Amino acid sequence: MKKFFMMMCALMILMTGCGEVKEVQADVLPPPNPIEEKLNSMTLEEKVGQMVMVGVYGTELNEDIIYSLNNFHFGGVIFFDRNLESVAQAKKFANDIEAAANQKVPLFFAIDEEGGRVARGRDFLEVAPSQESIGQSGDQANATYWAKHNATILKSIGMNINFAPVADVGSRDTRSFGGDPQLVAQFVDAAANGYEVENFLYTLKHFPGIGKSKIDPHKEVSSVEDSKAVLDAEDLPPFKKVIREHDNSKFMIMVGHLRYDALDPVNSASLSPAVMTGLLRNELGFSGVVITDDLEMGAIKNNTDLSNLGVQMILAGGDIALVCHNYESQQIVYHSILAAVHSGKISEARINESVRRILNMKAHL
Repeated sequence: MKKFFMMMCALMILMTGCGEVKEVQADVLPPPNPIEEKLNSMTLEEKVGQMVMVGVYGTELNEDIIYSLNNFHFGGVIFFDRNLESVAQAKKFANDIEAAANQKVPLFFAIDEEGGRVARGRDFLEVAPSQESIGQSGDQANATYWAKHNATILKSIGMNINFAPVADVGSRDTRSFGGDPQLVAQFVDAAANGYEVENFLYTLKHFPGIGKSKIDPHKEVSSVEDSKAVLDAEDLPPFKKVIREHDNSKFMIMVGHLRYDALDPVNSASLSPAVMTGLLRNELGFSGVVITDDLEMGAIKNNTDLSNLGVQMILAGGDIALVCHNYESQQIVYHSILAAVHSGKISEARINESVRRILNMKAHL
């Protein structure tokens, strides 16, 4: 009996793990990703709309704007002088557009406020000096100061992203910080710091650099014949520096419409897989949003059917098609992208890649 009792005690000790009671831990699931949740909640039509930014007409909300936003779900609006009368009017206009859009994610409100000759609202806003004059000052703090200034005044009129600074080296006029690649890189970086201090989104343009263009891309296409090595040394340093040293979700890169023979002798940069995917994504490692320059510019519109532009842009690796002026053109670009997804030419997975980048950027708004 005593032996039996001792055996039972030993068995009980073994069964209870020497007296310790182990709790069964439930599997801990990772927290939901808000970007993926938002993406999964969107229809295909809404996702395609995020990939088109448009210009509008008027200085107050009107039926054309409401129709466009509600039917095509455009993800952003660019303002021009035609939309601006005063600080109060512009702010109300932007707020009214946002409310009328009634979208699941906020709109981008963009503007070209470079300073110098490229500036909007100069009748009631303090316009920054040209980038050329800032570069000639020799003081990078001036680039930071004026970027902060631009961010502040643009917030006051309801904007949330600036299509600046210009990262081109040695452009034909006063829009560039200068002709020395390393100097321009330092000043573009300083401007980027200014926008980020103000928590304001910005854009580097016009990748991979249009400083050597002899023809205005608003009118006609032009080619850059330099070798890849020359482009690396003379045009890309400003883009490389900001891509390498800054959060890629806080700025866009605008791709221009020039053709670069050493990279792609056939396609303009804004339609080139070699430029947007090969160079910008793969070689330079840019993980943020890529936007085209205006697809209604002569350099691109005169050489490619409008119904193909948005599709080619996406297949090349871009995220947002910018269509600034004509309502019909905006709808053509939207419908052509949607049709390409329905036909299988563009996969919905590819659309999701771009929209994911856009949502990551809009998380800063």
